[in-house]
This record gives sequence, structure tokens and C-alpha cells, in this order.
Amino acid sequence: MDLWELFPFTPEVGYLGLTIVSFFGSLVPFVPIPSFVLLVTMAVGTQFDIHILAIIGAVAATAAKQIIFYISYGGGRIISEKTKKRMKPFQKLVKRYGATAAFVAAATPIPDDIIYIPLGLSKYSPKKFFIATLLGKLVLCYILVLISHYMGLSILEPVLENIDDPLPVYIGIIIFAAAMTVTVILVLRLDWGRILGRIAPWTIDDNEDKNQN
Repeated sequence: MDLWELFPFTPEVGYLGLTIVSFFGSLVPFVPIPSFVLLVTMAVGTQFDIHILAIIGAVAATAAKQIIFYISYGGGRIISEKTKKRMKPFQKLVKRYGATAAFVAAATPIPDDIIYIPLGLSKYSPKKFFIATLLGKLVLCYILVLISHYMGLSILEPVLENIDDPLPVYIGIIIFAAAMTVTVILVLRLDWGRILGRIAPWTIDDNEDKNQN
């Protein structure tokens, strides 16, 4: 199977298609759609400029995450009040390391909304959040496109040559997204007060909130 069979529409829609997929793939909170699969596919070969690909992927994803951040910043009901209370210690931990936490979440392929929504709920600086997230997404996207551009075919061809139908690849993507979603759900259900109370007791100290306010 040829790599382009995974996304047969790509040559026609080009950069616009990447923008749309990256934006909407990053917009759904807690349901990580691996839009980076399209990014790395487009980076193989010379049909598309890898710098434009990295910038588009980073900017589109950051714009989507900024929307999620603002919704949580305004107190939107992305998560229930019970879950908010359970995650309060984690929220305080994330806020203390705000920019670093946002950057690391953006620069690694983790379910980053676990970090972004607590930052929004804690009224973290939108400007600092945007800068940290954009820089992190740029790092991640450049790593992905560079690896794919210079090593992609040598890595993927041995795998793809034994696959005649792209359906198993699509199923694998769905399974990956489902696994990440389950991970997010488990994290949301953890008792962060009990976990962080031992290693970071200040996160369960109500006086800490008063001192910060």
C-alpha cells in the first residue's frame, strides 16, 4: 500500500486540509484525534514545504486549544462540579508551573487538555498560555515533520508493503484515540487530594488559595 492511500484527498486539499484537520482534531476536549497522522503523511517527500506544514499544524492546534482554555477560563461546564472539586489539588499544582506545564503538554503527544482546562479554571494568564502552547506545538510539529521527511519512508515502507487495505490503519488510529480517551477518563476520576497530599501538601491547603488571591 502506498502511503498516500491513507489520505487520498490530501493532494487536492493540501495545506487547507491540514489546517482544518489540525484545528478540529484539537478542538474536541478529552477525545484526542491523532491529526498528526496527516501531518507526518504530508511531510514525506517533497510535495509540501515542511516548514509550512509545521507552522500550520502548530498554529491551528494552538488556536483550538486557546478556545478550550477560554471556555474553561470562563467557567464553562466542560467537566462536572464533582470532577472540578476532585481535581482542585491538581489544578493548583498545574497553575504553579503554568507556562512550563503548558509547554510540556504541547510539546509531547499526551492528552494535553488535562493540563489546559485546569489552567483555564485557575484563571492563568491567557497570553502566557498562548505563547507557551504555541512554542510547544511548534517543537512537536517540527520534530514530527523532520522525522517523517527524512526517515518516514524508510520507517513506514516495510510496514505498509504488507498492508493492501488502509482499513487496518484507520482501525489502529481509532484504537489509539480510544485508548487515550480511557486514559483521560481515568485521570479525571483519580482522587488528586489523596495523591498530591503526600508529595505536595500545599495543594490541599485552603490557605494557599487565600494567599494567592
